[in-house]
Amino acid sequence: MTKLFITGATGYIGGDALYAIANAHPELEITALVRNSDKGAKVASQYSKIRLVYGDLDSTDILTTEASKANVVLHCADADHEGAAKALVAGLGKRESGKAGYMIHTSGTGILSVADFGRKSYGVKNEKVYNDWDGVTEVTSLPDMAAHRNVDKIVLAAGTEHPNKVHSVIVCPPCIWGPGRGPDNQKSVQVYRMARATLERGKGFQVEEGNNLWTEVHVQDLSNVYLSLVEDAIQGGKRASWGPEGYYFAENGDFVWGDVGRAIAKIAYDKKLIKTAEIDNISTEEADKLTPFGAYLWGMNSRARAIRARKLFDWKPKQKSLFEMLPDIVDGEARELGLTTSHAIQAAG
Repeated sequence: MTKLFITGATGYIGGDALYAIANAHPELEITALVRNSDKGAKVASQYSKIRLVYGDLDSTDILTTEASKANVVLHCADADHEGAAKALVAGLGKRESGKAGYMIHTSGTGILSVADFGRKSYGVKNEKVYNDWDGVTEVTSLPDMAAHRNVDKIVLAAGTEHPNKVHSVIVCPPCIWGPGRGPDNQKSVQVYRMARATLERGKGFQVEEGNNLWTEVHVQDLSNVYLSLVEDAIQGGKRASWGPEGYYFAENGDFVWGDVGRAIAKIAYDKKLIKTAEIDNISTEEADKLTPFGAYLWGMNSRARAIRARKLFDWKPKQKSLFEMLPDIVDGEARELGLTTSHAIQAAG
């Protein structure tokens, strides 16, 4: 029986990926790392057959042991934890079955903002677009100062460190949105926090001139990339690229952050949640006050094209667009802030 070990099962990305994989392949023997009994109960309530192990990303012995037992490791917990990545790679390298193990690691397209970081450029359009096909070596050799690069290097080197024992890939998601289907966290950060900050300050905004672009994807479309990679690993890694070229973006095009800021403001105004549809140009300092790393989340460029998944396993985004989902996102944040009530509560009242 194929064994899968997953980290981040209660997170937004990992939870939705787990949903897609577990429902498509109920025959898999899945083990999930969870931090405590509360998190474990949430996983168990949705997946009674999943085996739980308790620990965190600093639990090196647990990570190494569980990875050594697994055919496939799906690492969705943290793109920046070097110790966890090293432990998982080491564990797969110790497998005794004689067959190679597969590691699927989650990075993030914040790595592509490295030029903006270097220039301290915010709100300015950058024409640079990366791709994971004929441009993959550019992505896998970005400067060490790039976000997530330290852990990317560990995963990319796994096959060299453990030849014929570990096959690794990196999935690099952009701005993610949409309702997750996992057992705990079911929403993302960037767009949701912009909607929340707009409601809290009573007016929409963009960082500086707001002309910067980011690539986006619905979480359920992203999960289909993980599903395809797990299926390929189960079948012996015959279709997908593993190793040095095993780098996968997942995207459904670009958006301009200023356009998102204006759309959120109009939606909130139309719903009578704020008093104006106009937006402010805010400084990077103010953005960081609205949410941690706000200037980075809303002010930089991160643009990519997902060619590899489309070519190798005919992946296609199928969900609604970001702008179609913005009313739902604003509604959700308004409910959490207590500005509105749900339809069910309204009906009961």
